[in-house]
Amino acid sequence: PVINGIVIHYVANPGTTAQQNHDYFEGLKDQSGSNTVSVSSNFVIGLDGEIIECVPVGEKAYASNERNADTVSIECCQPAADGKTYDSLVKLTAWLCKQLDLSPKDVIRHYDVTGKACPKYFVDHEDAWKQFRKDVKKAMRKDI
Repeated sequence: PVINGIVIHYVANPGTTAQQNHDYFEGLKDQSGSNTVSVSSNFVIGLDGEIIECVPVGEKAYASNERNADTVSIECCQPAADGKTYDSLVKLTAWLCKQLDLSPKDVIRHYDVTGKACPKYFVDHEDAWKQFRKDVKKAMRKDI
C-alpha cells in the first residue's frame, strides 16, 4: 500500500507504558463475538522514549479512521493528559518521513482526520504543533 502520511496520537490512558499499550493491542486479536474493538497502532512511544512497533509499516493499523489505509500511526504515552515523549517522537517521525519519502507537511494529528482532540496537547497548543513539524524537518537533515 502507498503511505501518504503519518498520524500522531496520544494513548487514551495516561500513565500507561508502551509495553502495556502494545499488549492491549495484541490482546484484541483474540476477540470473538459481536462486541469486538478494532484499535491498533504501528508504533507506541513510551514514557522513557522507548519505541515499540506493534503493526509493521505497510500493514493497516486501526487508529485513524478513514486514513487507516494510507497512513502510519504513532501513539504516544504520557504521564498526564498533556504529557509528551517528544524527543523519540521527533526522531521516529523524521526517520519514517525519510524512509517513506514524506515531508513534515504529511504529518498530521488524529484531530486533522476526525476532529477528535487527539493528541490533546497539540490540539490545544497549535504553536507547539507547528514547532514539532519544524523539529521533524530539522531532524530529517541529520543522519538518524
